[in-house]
Order: sequence, then structure tokens, then C-alpha cells
Amino acid sequence: MSGHILTVDDSASIRMTTKIALSGAGYTITEAVDGADGLAKVRSGTFDLIVTDLNMPNMDGLTMIENIRKLPNQAGVPIIFLTTESDGDIKARAKAAGATGWLTKPFDPEMLVKIVKKVLGR
Repeated sequence: MSGHILTVDDSASIRMTTKIALSGAGYTITEAVDGADGLAKVRSGTFDLIVTDLNMPNMDGLTMIENIRKLPNQAGVPIIFLTTESDGDIKARAKAAGATGWLTKPFDPEMLVKIVKKVLGR
């Protein structure tokens, strides 16, 4: 596998679990601690995929996605929400903002890898 993935979550344990699962599948991982940090990293780097939480301090995942989608070089980058939220209205808002997929916490790391492989086609 190959690909550079940005993981954005305010929980250190979720970031670690995500990093272990995805790096074990051969992906390169960059971590961000909230939406503002994630947006800054997107502005200064290139990613094949972004995995983000929804509820975070400083900037939530929806706001981060809306800002990312305004960047010309990031318009088509797939974004997966990894969150405790499962409300249909929130999912609709996320899709409208530009989210590609959704995985609810607690999550199975193998399922995350499977979804990432499907989204990236590798």
C-alpha cells in the first residue's frame, strides 16, 4: 500500500489507534490535534486522504472540511469522518460539506483499513 493520510482527532488514543491500523497497512500518517491544526497541515502538505473527527476544540471537523474544500488543490481529496455522531442530519451536513464517508466510533481498525483501501483504490 501507499498513500499519505492525515488523521485529525483531539483524542490521543484515537490518533494512536488510527495510526497503528493505517501505518500497519502501509500508509504514511500525519496527525493533527484538531480542525485548525488539520487545516494548517493541509495548507502546507499534500494528502491522498483525510480521516477526521467531528467534535473537536478550536475548529470542528465540518468547519475544517468546508475550509479544505475551498482550497483548489484539495477539492477532490477524499475525507472520511470517524466520529461518535450517527445522527442523520449531521451526516447530511457532512456530505454537503464534502465528506466522502463515515465510520462511527468505537470502530474496528480492520474496518477502517478496508474503507481506506476502498476509497483510495489501493
